[in-house]
Amino acid sequence: MTTIKVNGRDARLDGVPVHTTVLDWLRDRGLTGAKEGCAEGECGACSVLVARPGIDSPTEWTAVNACLLPAASLDGQEIITSEGLGKSTSLHPVQQEMAVRGGSQCGFCTPGFVCSMAAEYYRPARTAPAVSDGCDHEHGPNGFDLHALSGNLCRCTGYRPIRDAAYALGTPSPDDTLATRRSSPPPPPAPTQLSTNGSEFLRPATLPEVLDLLTTRPEARLLAGSTDAGVEVNIRGLRPPLVIAIDRLPELREFDFGAGEVRIGAALTLSEIERLLDGQVPLLGQLFPQFASRLIRNGATIGGNLGTASPIGDTPPALLALDASLVLASARGERVVALAEYFTGYRQTVKAPDELIRSVVIPLPLAPMTAFHKIAKRRFDDISSVAIGYAVEVVDGVVSRARIGLGGVAATPLRARATEEALVGRRWDESTVREAAVVLAAEGTPMDDHRASSAYRSAMLGQSLLRFYAQHLAAEGVSA
Repeated sequence: MTTIKVNGRDARLDGVPVHTTVLDWLRDRGLTGAKEGCAEGECGACSVLVARPGIDSPTEWTAVNACLLPAASLDGQEIITSEGLGKSTSLHPVQQEMAVRGGSQCGFCTPGFVCSMAAEYYRPARTAPAVSDGCDHEHGPNGFDLHALSGNLCRCTGYRPIRDAAYALGTPSPDDTLATRRSSPPPPPAPTQLSTNGSEFLRPATLPEVLDLLTTRPEARLLAGSTDAGVEVNIRGLRPPLVIAIDRLPELREFDFGAGEVRIGAALTLSEIERLLDGQVPLLGQLFPQFASRLIRNGATIGGNLGTASPIGDTPPALLALDASLVLASARGERVVALAEYFTGYRQTVKAPDELIRSVVIPLPLAPMTAFHKIAKRRFDDISSVAIGYAVEVVDGVVSRARIGLGGVAATPLRARATEEALVGRRWDESTVREAAVVLAAEGTPMDDHRASSAYRSAMLGQSLLRFYAQHLAAEGVSA
């Protein structure tokens, strides 16, 4: 029997179509607080809480987009909706503050805001300082991180009263059941096998089982956070005949910061990686807050972002600058591929149909000068027009090493090798940088589309290098 514990009660999944989203399944059960605003994970009206393995406590209440996840992926798991947080006669502290501070008008977005706010309310060590990433994490006097609400949109209230409600929250009371629930681990993932309407959903228990399946069924769709696949299901009508869930496989969730390398499991979410790194890879520390929203980062995995091979994905430029490699696994064994050699064409890679990404490996030591620049129409929660990752080492005033990763300027993410060659062995000064900026502006094959023109993208490449140089001078206390 397949079930999900919803607001403390078991609910059956038997007979539910494989591609039914958590949102539709909840609403069919009469839990209509979560709503569909965009079906793409951009508005947050569908936010719910899921009990996930924690970093600072055995369980952490994590806010996710219910519109993207298939209900089958939560078999055996535990979720809380806005209805489960409180009732009209006994409001949850988050609901109470939203009400008394005018944080709700039409109410369409309010349940999603409440769930995202509740996830931050229950974050362990909420009053502790945040990771310093230089990307405008705004914290209230109570330690509330406003980035927790970056994936929630409101069309009528305005954000000031919502911020006021967030900053007014205290700490959970000793008898708060959701707070005490954090001290025990979440339910283990249930091996799942569902089949309806010609589609099948499987959650194997081990990585070898997954690899054996890929050997015989290479057309299977691997599912982790579903932040990309969920959009294809909702917007493009994708209905893959076989979906294999890999998000909770222990072999894909390893993390090790060793003496010579950082190894990051492909199924770790971006939120988990950000907290596990704790600022130790500054380039990624700059990237994470600019990658979509917290709701998306709570589901999106680093392996999934690389697996889609999108030319506008945000992690590839940063990882290219870090000289990262991928460990690809199949039933035939494992192999290591440099990320710079991984992409072969538009959404094409060297990964064979029977392979998956097991981990990402970043060599140490890191370059001392790094930066991630994202050019987009919005500062946060937007798709890049251009993304650039820098990792540069200067010894005695001369560039000894340079790695520059680019996104949004070609059919694949790529290394700016001509620009790297124009920098290495030269003095790190304004003259060198200006010459190299001209080279960088000519890298790639940028195109015109609704996000930016090819001329704009080229101009932004050159300006980005000048900005990187100016940032370095500022960090050194030197005026440009």
